[in-house]
Parts: sequence; structure tokens; C-alpha cells
Amino acid sequence: MTKVSIFWFRRDLRLHDNAGLYHALRGDHPVLPLFIFDREILDDLESPKDARVEFLHDTLTRMKECLEKEGRSLLVRYGFPKEIWPALLKEFDVAAVYTNRDYEPYAKKRDQMVRELLDNAGIPFHDFKDHVIFEAEEVQKKTGGTYTVFTPYSRTWKEVLNSRMDSFTNPDGEEQEISYYLKPYPVEAYTSHFLETEPLPMPTLEDMGFEPTDIEIPSKSVSRGLIRKYDETRDIPAINGTSRLGIHFRFGTISIREKAWRAKQLNETFLNELIWRDFYAQILDEHPHVAERSFRPKYDYVPWRNDEADFKKWCEGKTGYPIVDAGMRELNTTGYMHNRVRMITASFLTKHLLIDWRWGEAYFAKKLLDFDLSSNNGGWQWAAGSGTDAAPYFRVFNPYSQQKKFDKDFKYIRKWVPEFGTDRYPEPMVDHKMARERCLEAYKSGLDRAEDEA
Repeated sequence: MTKVSIFWFRRDLRLHDNAGLYHALRGDHPVLPLFIFDREILDDLESPKDARVEFLHDTLTRMKECLEKEGRSLLVRYGFPKEIWPALLKEFDVAAVYTNRDYEPYAKKRDQMVRELLDNAGIPFHDFKDHVIFEAEEVQKKTGGTYTVFTPYSRTWKEVLNSRMDSFTNPDGEEQEISYYLKPYPVEAYTSHFLETEPLPMPTLEDMGFEPTDIEIPSKSVSRGLIRKYDETRDIPAINGTSRLGIHFRFGTISIREKAWRAKQLNETFLNELIWRDFYAQILDEHPHVAERSFRPKYDYVPWRNDEADFKKWCEGKTGYPIVDAGMRELNTTGYMHNRVRMITASFLTKHLLIDWRWGEAYFAKKLLDFDLSSNNGGWQWAAGSGTDAAPYFRVFNPYSQQKKFDKDFKYIRKWVPEFGTDRYPEPMVDHKMARERCLEAYKSGLDRAEDEA
């Protein structure tokens, strides 16, 4: 039996500029690529029609076909990692396992389980940074420790990025000086080191209990013109002014290094969005309690109303606030919601309706194509005032003001709420002024209680 190294794909579904794959292919043994459709995750999905699973399956199919043109293949399994890995060790003579790190609580627990299994078998487990530009220990305060406020974090992030410069051949073949941290991993030079094998079996969507959908996946090709004007267009939901690359960052079908390099050349505002992504990833990594509780514990004392009928209206886009309803209907129809509107809808749920941010976070997790735990959690806690943001809790978005500023001609609203302006459109479910006052009173009482019990 041929000794092999296994490269375990997870959130890095590409055959180029892939850190862990690069190191695996430069090792001493032919590389067998592996992906596991993890039932610990899939079994929690509510619908058999989940476009994210279909996207994963389509991406893996293309990767597998690409490898099979060269006499290689991709091993795809469906099940529980705790059962699949012992079976793999019996099926193959495994010399080493390589992968890229994942910072979510479940992923860290899963990887520790696999590491211990491999350690007991005398098999090394190598993991690498690939999903982010910088991990927590790379962007530190001068006094030590990680940042919990974005602005100083982003300043240091940029200083670190600029601290090591090197020559770099950009995607257009031009030689340019760029940060060492953004240099790509030249996987293509080592692809002959994949294990030669006949095509390997792969479960179908139906085998796993899923069905095709009619949801369109955004392209991973974004024009330079869009990025150049990103700071001017990103807040206008009626136009194509954002990259919509979220799902590709989530599953690693594009390289974060390539996109950060491009952003650094073209638009600092877009680069800042990528820094936010790193920031929230390190918050989740260093403060895993945020996955279930408020970053600032005193906000867990807020007395949420949690009215299920109100929540249903919000979910269905029937609140009587057109900018909120447009966003929710866009989400329910396409699996996407414009980022500015995400902030508006999240603020409305938590502040106007006094519904726990965790309810909204869970709904977005179920619906968003680009759902990413760290960014979704960070965004919802920002809206609720319970997260890392230093802004006081009395920031309450006025949906009418937001609409006038970002959709003044009602183009976005009329696209998603065609009955707006007719007698079929409902009256506002709550008065803005009353809701704001109720919110301030509830938050104050919760924070006062937290202080009393401290």
C-alpha cells in the first residue's frame, strides 16, 4: 500500500494559493485530497434545499473533474468525522495529515479530536493559516494581548502588513513590491505530487438528503471598476455597488491574499472590510463565548420582549417599515442582503422590537449564502450594542432616515416590496418614537441590574 499524506479541505476549496495544500504537496509523500460533508453541521440544516450545500457540491465536483484530467482525484465522504477518520486510517497508509485552520468553536473541538486520534496512531497533524491574513497573535497591542476595538486593531494590522515588503508578481504578470504576507503559495508548481488514482466515488446531493435549488450564486469575478468605486457605491442597495464575494470568502473558493492585494492597490475602504473580517475572526477565536453570549456580559441582562408574532412579521418582511421589509424579502428570495440593509434590519429587530439578537443571528445563519459565524455574530452584536463596538447602546437607527439617505428614490424598496404605496401594504407595526424610548428604558434597566448584581 502506498504511503500517502492527506490534505483535508474545509473552508479552502481551491487548487491555487492554498497554504496547507502547498505544504502538503511539498512533503515526502503523494497527496490524497479529502473533503468531508460533516453531518454534525448538515444535520442541523432545516431544509433539504440549501443552496450552500449545493454550492459546495458543485465546487467539489469541478475540483474533482480538474484533478481527474491529470489522473488524480478527490476523496469525498459524508458522515461524522469521528467515524470517518478511524475508517480512513484503516483504508489508507497515512503518513501525515495537512489542513488549514478554522477558528469556530465547533471546528476547533473537531480538529482537537482528530489531532488526538492521529497522535495516538503516531501520525503528525499539520495545520496552517489560510482563511485570514493575520491570526490573533500577529496583531497585538504594544503592551501585549489582542485588540477588542476595531480602529486601533486596523491601524496595527496595516502596520504589520507593511512591515515586511518583498517583490511580487501580481495576477497580471507585473513585478511589484508588496507585503510578504500577501504573496501567494504557488500550488501549481507541485500539482504532480497529488496521488495518482482512478476517479474516486462522490456522494450525490440526493445521497445526503439534499435537493437542487434555483438560488443564483454570485460570481467570484469582480471588476476593478467596482472595487475602485467601492467607497462611493457600497451603501446604495439599489445598485450593484458591492462585491458579493462573501460566499467565496466563506468557503475559500477565492484567496483572501489575492483579494487583499487587489484591495490594497485599488480601494482602502474595501481593504478595511477585509480587516473587519480578520478582526471578527480573532474575536471569535480569542473570546469563543460570543458564539452564545454577549461580548460584554452586562448586556445579557437586557430584558428582551421576544414576541414570536413580531419576530414572524420581521422574518417575512411585513413590518410596515419598507426598508426593513425590502431587506428581509431580498434575503428570503436570494440568500443575500445588502450590508447597509443588514444593519438596518438588525437594529430594527433588536432596538424597535426588543427581540434578542441571537434570534436574528440564527435567522441570518439559516438564510445567508455567505453566513460566516464570526462576521455574522460580530454584526449582530454591533447592532445590539453588546459587542466590541464602543458606541453607546442608545444608537437606534431611524428606518425612515436610513431610507431617505440610502434609497431616496425607493428603487430598492419598489423592487422587493411591490405593494408599497398601496392599501395592501401594512401600517408600521410599531411607532418609531415609542419604540426608541422603550428600547432605551429596557437597556438602561438591564444594565442597572447588571451593575447591582456585579
